[in-house]
Amino acid sequence: MNKRPLQVILAQPRGFCAGVVRAIDIVERALEIYGAPVYVRHEIVHNKHVVESLVAKGARFVEEVSDIPTGAIAVFSAHGVSRKVWDDAGDGDLRVIDATCPLVSKVHNETKRYARQGYEIILIGHPGHPEVEGTMGQVPGGVHLVSDLADVAALQPADPERLSYVTQTTLSVDDTREIIAALKVRFPGIQGPDVKDICYATQNRQTAVRLLAETSDVILVIGADYSSNSNRLREIGEMSGTDSYLIPDAGSLDPAWLDGAKTVGVTAGASAPEYLVQGLIERLEEMFEVTVSAYKGIEENVTFRLPRELAGADGGRA
Repeated sequence: MNKRPLQVILAQPRGFCAGVVRAIDIVERALEIYGAPVYVRHEIVHNKHVVESLVAKGARFVEEVSDIPTGAIAVFSAHGVSRKVWDDAGDGDLRVIDATCPLVSKVHNETKRYARQGYEIILIGHPGHPEVEGTMGQVPGGVHLVSDLADVAALQPADPERLSYVTQTTLSVDDTREIIAALKVRFPGIQGPDVKDICYATQNRQTAVRLLAETSDVILVIGADYSSNSNRLREIGEMSGTDSYLIPDAGSLDPAWLDGAKTVGVTAGASAPEYLVQGLIERLEEMFEVTVSAYKGIEENVTFRLPRELAGADGGRA
């Protein structure tokens, strides 16, 4: 039986960002140096395939610091944690290795700097996201969280003349533009970081999806359904007028989505490993006569150093 032809176009860039690579490498290096078990608070990144592979190597994932035995090796996830979590780790005499993405750490430092200068702080982000919880817990006195224009309209700061804002790193310039504009209209003197501080990986992957949507009949995004950046990639595909689906792996593909499609765009969230993309291509090859090409998008060459205690002869780069 002859297979129907299908053109598959791969987004560039896609998949792992430098912060995710670093976080995974931290857990693996800690296991090599200290041996199992190494305890990780929360999922190191938002992808169960990654978590399961680390569990197989000896990592143990827990929800709270109190679940970690006294004196054990503890890794904090790429999303970052609040000051209280650090304090709890100290109370438990834990040997902490911090896998917080350096770009998230930069937001934490900005938050603390604004607080020291006497500013009330507004965080643009998604309620309940681990990164948001970590950033909101950086300073005493609380942080205002806004996720949409209605939240901006409802803000009641103590001093409208002493306001600053920071953003969740997994939101792009496009995601935050309207909210920042609304904040500046309501509070003309508000202080905020330069747009260059936005996570490069988030912006690049969203730009790549918009490019895919121009020539694809369907877009498939590989990523966890609880991954903020993966969900946003699917949403952008839909907003660009292309049917878009978020799947954790090839096994979740519904062939009916591809009825009548001649060109399928494929991308992956920042926490999704490349082997899942290759697995999806193999699944498509079982059903179609597949031709694969890739857009010449932005080439990312960002790397982040490992913590000093894990750095080896390679200079400590993830």
